[in-house]
Amino acid sequence: MPRLIAFLRAINVGGHTVTMERLRKEFAALGLKDVETFIASGNVIFTSRSADLAALEKKIEARLRASLGYEVATFVRTDAEVAAVAGWQPFPAAQIEDATVYVGFVDRPFDAAAARAVMTFKTETDDFRVKGREVYWLRKTRHSDSPFKYVSLEKTLKIRATFRGLNTVARLAAKHGPA
Repeated sequence: MPRLIAFLRAINVGGHTVTMERLRKEFAALGLKDVETFIASGNVIFTSRSADLAALEKKIEARLRASLGYEVATFVRTDAEVAAVAGWQPFPAAQIEDATVYVGFVDRPFDAAAARAVMTFKTETDDFRVKGREVYWLRKTRHSDSPFKYVSLEKTLKIRATFRGLNTVARLAAKHGPA
């Protein structure tokens, strides 16, 4: 069975608090195996016999909506996909020195028009790259000082997304990547 990683959107923000123990129980109740969580920001590692990741996302979302009482957008990737995301270098090293890089996981691959639309968010302090179902965001200021907001990406492109620091994704890949 492949090892999978679910990235959950807004699991512990906006007045919602969900323990990682509860998340593990919810995933186990779906018949998912070897369930672990990674830091308290909605990263769940598990195995499943299902090869249909889109159907698995919907199944997890339905369970969490019924159990928690609110929508939790879910983005599932294989361990190999997470390792590839962590390993890609979207920006030159010199640009990264005084910046933070985030990865946005979205619910479908970016086509050429969507990739161009992402670049409209580029500013003096924010830069972007897209690859597959991920958008990489280089931020040169404090988060609160950036004009870019996640919701802008979702509204402009009519997609769902969740972001993680690239360091978190790299740590996930190192700990739970392919054997």
